[in-house]
Amino acid sequence: MAGEIYFDNSATTPVDPAVANAMEPWVDCNFGNPSSLHSFGREAREAVETARRQVAALLNSSADEIIFTGSGTEADNMALIGVFEAGDGKPFHLITSAIEHPAVLEACRYLGQRGAEVTYLGVDSDGLVQPEQLAAALRPHTRLVSIMAANNVVGAIQPIRELATITCNHGALFHTDAVQAAGKIPFDMQDCPVDLLSLSGHKIHGPKGVGALYARKGVNIRTLVHGGGQESGRRSGTENVFAIVGLGAACEIARTILVEEAARLVRLRDRLIGGVLDAIPNAYLIGHPLRRLPGHICLGFAGQEGEAIRLLLALDEAGIAISSGSACSSNHATEPSYVLQAMGYDPLQARGGLRITLGRMNREEEVETFLRLLPGIVKELRPLTSWAG
Repeated sequence: MAGEIYFDNSATTPVDPAVANAMEPWVDCNFGNPSSLHSFGREAREAVETARRQVAALLNSSADEIIFTGSGTEADNMALIGVFEAGDGKPFHLITSAIEHPAVLEACRYLGQRGAEVTYLGVDSDGLVQPEQLAAALRPHTRLVSIMAANNVVGAIQPIRELATITCNHGALFHTDAVQAAGKIPFDMQDCPVDLLSLSGHKIHGPKGVGALYARKGVNIRTLVHGGGQESGRRSGTENVFAIVGLGAACEIARTILVEEAARLVRLRDRLIGGVLDAIPNAYLIGHPLRRLPGHICLGFAGQEGEAIRLLLALDEAGIAISSGSACSSNHATEPSYVLQAMGYDPLQARGGLRITLGRMNREEEVETFLRLLPGIVKELRPLTSWAG
């Protein structure tokens, strides 16, 4: 909306106008079913396959390794549950981290109920999984490791290459939830031993309701959605051409501008972090100062952590949208963040994280407006209760 500042790009992103333009013909004019043999169907099929090539190009993979899904959550479930089901009841040990998105954690909980053994790796105070931890957790029957590429709360970028290499050398499969990272940091599937990777359209200025799973050639995942055999029999259901075209366009744009856009966001991010820490004595940065996504900031205010929701709402009243660091859903906004608790923060501090995430549409003047308004809003909160200074 005009005059408002949107700093919640890790929750979702505005659709890039170029993506909207690419999708527009598929709203009404081009309505064919990609499985039909006539010209309407062939046109739709070509649009889907063009998008598949665009997604593959972002990851430097082959187009036939891309499976379209309805979301990043579905892609995560397809990876974890599909690999488990392909094991045909053999002993199955799965390793993940304590800070994964609920799409992975809930899938792991479900697999635990199905008989899988699940190990949850801890993280350090920066939110990073240590490779030696993973190596120590591997067992003879470890079949799958799933570690997110970058965390949705604190933006920590995991050492995916090292973790995937350890996993590959053990003979297990490696999956990464790259929903927050794809299109923001580079991925090269020809040069990194990742077997499965999930991504989502609406995190990269594409539409909601579409995602993709990269599955390396030869990786056996059991089909979860049965029907007409679309997506080469791996995910049945008539393709959502409109959204798939948007995802392809979003991936193409992200790939083209990735390096320059990441550099621009890092400059804005670091200006915002530095400005807040200079202006507000009790402010502190959560997570690694450098090993984080280009536009991702998570802050706390010592002694005022209990006021995080009030601060979020006060900023909203001022026309600035940010989010709580405690969860990806407003249903859990007042609960301690399990991510921050895993990083060593106490329950009160874990309620106090504020996530500020910048995206392609944000500009320097918006950062300066935020820095001008924030100190006064923080000052109006309840007095400090536990900060020693």
